[in-house]
Amino acid sequence: MGKLKTIARRTFLIGSAAIAGGVAFGTYMVRKPHDNPLEEGLVGGTAAFNPWVMVDRDKVTLIAPHADKGQGVNSAQAALIAEELDIEFGQFEVGFGVPSAAYWNTAMADEGVPFMSTNESFSADTMRSVMGGVLKLMGMQGTGGSTTIPDSFDKLRRAGAVARETLKLAASKKTGIPVKKLKTANGAVQLPDGSELKYTQLATIAAEIDPVEDVVLRDPAQWRMIGRPMQRLDIVAKSTGTLEYGIDVAVEDMVHAAVKINPRQGGKLKGYDAKAAEMMRGVQKIVPITNGVAVIADNTWRAFQAAEAIDFDWDSAPYPAQQDNHWKEIANSFVDERLDAEWRNDGDVEATLTAGRALSAEYRAPYVAHQPLEPLNAVIKVNDDRVDLWTGHQLQRMAQQIVAAITGHEPERVHLHNQFIGGSFGHRLEFEYLKQAAEIANQMRGMPVKLTYSREEDFAHDFPRPIAMARGAGAVIDGRVAGIDLQIASPSVIGSQMGRAGISVPGADAQIAAGAWNNPYSLANYRMRAYRVPELAPVSSWRSVGASAAGFFFDSFLDELIHEAGADPMEERIRLMEHAVSRKVLEAVAEMSGWGGTLPSNKGRGVAFVESFGVPIAEVVEVVSTENGIRVDKVWVACDVGRIVDPVNFENLVQGGVIFGLGHAINCEIIYSDGMAEQTNFDSFEAMRLYQCPEIEVRGLENAGKIRGIGEPPVPPAAPALANAIFAVTGKRIREMPFNKYIDFV
Repeated sequence: MGKLKTIARRTFLIGSAAIAGGVAFGTYMVRKPHDNPLEEGLVGGTAAFNPWVMVDRDKVTLIAPHADKGQGVNSAQAALIAEELDIEFGQFEVGFGVPSAAYWNTAMADEGVPFMSTNESFSADTMRSVMGGVLKLMGMQGTGGSTTIPDSFDKLRRAGAVARETLKLAASKKTGIPVKKLKTANGAVQLPDGSELKYTQLATIAAEIDPVEDVVLRDPAQWRMIGRPMQRLDIVAKSTGTLEYGIDVAVEDMVHAAVKINPRQGGKLKGYDAKAAEMMRGVQKIVPITNGVAVIADNTWRAFQAAEAIDFDWDSAPYPAQQDNHWKEIANSFVDERLDAEWRNDGDVEATLTAGRALSAEYRAPYVAHQPLEPLNAVIKVNDDRVDLWTGHQLQRMAQQIVAAITGHEPERVHLHNQFIGGSFGHRLEFEYLKQAAEIANQMRGMPVKLTYSREEDFAHDFPRPIAMARGAGAVIDGRVAGIDLQIASPSVIGSQMGRAGISVPGADAQIAAGAWNNPYSLANYRMRAYRVPELAPVSSWRSVGASAAGFFFDSFLDELIHEAGADPMEERIRLMEHAVSRKVLEAVAEMSGWGGTLPSNKGRGVAFVESFGVPIAEVVEVVSTENGIRVDKVWVACDVGRIVDPVNFENLVQGGVIFGLGHAINCEIIYSDGMAEQTNFDSFEAMRLYQCPEIEVRGLENAGKIRGIGEPPVPPAAPALANAIFAVTGKRIREMPFNKYIDFV
């Protein structure tokens, strides 16, 4: 009954959130398609079959609306369309498109409901459908949560098929040949006599035809591109330094801006003296903005230098000034009044803890920064009738709305030109830099302004991953793990992030314990409680969000219990895993790594399994103990995303995620002192160095019935697998990141 009440409460909260958002809808409204944004200002003779495919007399243009922040989705989206459109790489152009409700993300509903991804019950599927309807009516366009491929896989293939069949109909009208006798290949309709009509030759006729919506997607056996190695569309440009990122955008007559904001996040500006800065070469203007100032100059470097010359009087931080007090607040939050949700309460945990051999432990995860290579930037021009904004952002429509609120325009008058992003990891989900750019440009109407953050400002005003703590109690009986009671306390990343966007999200925050509450192990006795800490330093989504910490907590504690039971770490995990798809993932990584073989005394292996964003993923890390410290030697990874679109990019994303997870687990931490982040550049926030990177072997399985993304899931298992490997070779348990506090690495 307790579990039923918990589920009912979660369902009520999701329903309440929909109502609170002002959403009241019926079947008609949900099924009604959004307007096609490609039709606005369409030139005669151009066919816009749907929001993703446009053909004119000169070219074929495919729209890839998901933001590309280095993960390769510009190519992946294009490939999904091209697969059904029968067009090859090199025969089309790709654009990001304009912000539009037509590009609403269908896959975000899965993470928006409080059900495990393995739960395929009527209640869970119904709630996912309801949430999907909410997101459609909101026109929720966004890139994040590893949702690009799940969102795109069916609808972009269908978009290509619609365009293909409409072009065949156009060819039929032009030639009089029945559609059923026509074929398509290489960007052309092929006629029975072997001749062909290029798609561009059919654009004018196709523009006059209603799109053919009754299409059948091809059987996977007929696929030419999906599942086969591809060369990403951006590889040559990136390799030659010619790809244009947001930071490269230049607009005629633009000026350059740098900002200095109170380094105590959210703190006010009490006063400043800019006399010295005003006299510096190239400085044109210094203007006030919220909690700081902006320097306008004739180039970025001079703006940076002048900003540093200003003498500021900053107010104090609205959170504890010293890091120790952050930890104290976390430690004091394991109390009933701060209980955010009891996500699991299976079996009889109390009786099991009493009956078995008990073990307890406490774990910590620090604040960590996003640290993408490209600092925050935007070019913006505010005129009386419109705003033009060039930047790379993951939530394009929300960016429009936030900028419009500052400039006084209607959102549709804000023209966002989305750009390639040089890394994000959640950084480009935020809006503060856009607010600042809008404030600056609003005071300089008619003048294009390029705002660029210095590296130090980017670090100082990053919204990091939340600080978190876990307390685990468990029991072993007869050489097996019998029960776990896990509690996790953390500030709410959703509450903090959405609060800055002006959105209140009621109900529990599932990200506090993601990677722990939703793990698919069949533990007969498992209780999982999450506690919401009052907001400390403002925080944000960081690659894999809650699972990056909670996955470390759960799997590390599970490993401790397995050792206490005297069981094999891999065998006991497999025994506990009744979920078939996840079990195969564990079995695959065991086979890949040759688990169970004899290792030299200076080597150790650790295994970890974490499910995040619906992806079961297991990693085995092998380390070597040397005279100078621990060396990470090799990593084996197995995971299941249902269908792999591009094996090469898939492997690269997994390898990159492992390196990201290992590097941050070993080296990285943001520490607040006097309310300010001590770490302000890469030299004090080191990721994994090239010489430290291990060999990484990847195997992607395709047993799952649902398509999933892979950008984030490789991160969470890396830390616990490494910690478990270190224990295996040294006998030392590391329960706090970064690990370099307790052990040396080489």
